[in-house]
Amino acid sequence: MMVRRSLRASLLDHPLFFAPVLPSLRSPAHRIAERVDETARLLLHIPRVDAIYVPELVEENHEGRPRYRTYDPREYVVHLTSRTGYPGIVTKVVAHFETVTALRDWTERTVRMGALNVVLVGGSSSRIPYPGPSVEEADRTVVPILESVGGVVGNIAIPRRADEASRMLRKTKAGVVFLTTQLLFEAQSVIGAIQAYGRLCKDAKIAPATVVLSFAPLGDEDDIDFVRWLGAHLPEEIEQALLQDEQALSRRSVELALSVWTEVVSATATAGVPLGVSVEQVSARHLVSARDLLTSFGSLLPPAPPSAPSSQSRSV
Repeated sequence: MMVRRSLRASLLDHPLFFAPVLPSLRSPAHRIAERVDETARLLLHIPRVDAIYVPELVEENHEGRPRYRTYDPREYVVHLTSRTGYPGIVTKVVAHFETVTALRDWTERTVRMGALNVVLVGGSSSRIPYPGPSVEEADRTVVPILESVGGVVGNIAIPRRADEASRMLRKTKAGVVFLTTQLLFEAQSVIGAIQAYGRLCKDAKIAPATVVLSFAPLGDEDDIDFVRWLGAHLPEEIEQALLQDEQALSRRSVELALSVWTEVVSATATAGVPLGVSVEQVSARHLVSARDLLTSFGSLLPPAPPSAPSSQSRSV
């Protein structure tokens, strides 16, 4: 198995992530093995991928209590990392921890499992008094633990949120080295956030984190409903354009993603903020569409530098 570059090494070179959909918590072991095998075979035949990014999908009740319905992201990413050699990233909603000590215990167990890079996320509603730490407090707790083993911490950026650039700056000061956006279907909101963030980092004399723009192929109206449920901003006029020909929806969504990326890169060229891409597979039936989008971005992005020789069996 080829040993890939570490995640930290790839972050300044337009990193390209792939985010596979997690199996159900109730999936039998042989089904999970089949999914791992199918995803690994796809990744090993794509010229460029820099990391496997597994988001945690959590449902909440009206009190903000979590309900987990998917396979453990840590176990899944370790399976895929061991098969492909790509660095793995897992997501964790920190708002659901009862204490900072519980978060620290989770992090230490995550490291022992072999998952060394994480994205820490807040709760889904600003109106719920979650028991867990804020994202920035969680960053300050987790960053030293993961840095000690060669891992890194990222957070989420929500470009349309008020004063998002200031939030991004505070997270950067807390030690995160990359920020992934929500799924994007238009460019203007993220352009404004990146430009403002670049100015704030320059004024603060700190290096900006890499902003990883998230995209996903869409196949039908159910996908559109789902990405809206995830919190993505999909303008009505863009939705209508995508749905003009449902048979061509997947192709149109790929073209849209490439167009948004190109527009953002052009408009933020002087902002001084490194950019990357995350391609998300929003449902199990879209692995082929996700492959097409991943391959398209792999051809569009500058080539990654060759991996450095290493005797390790798994990259960070």
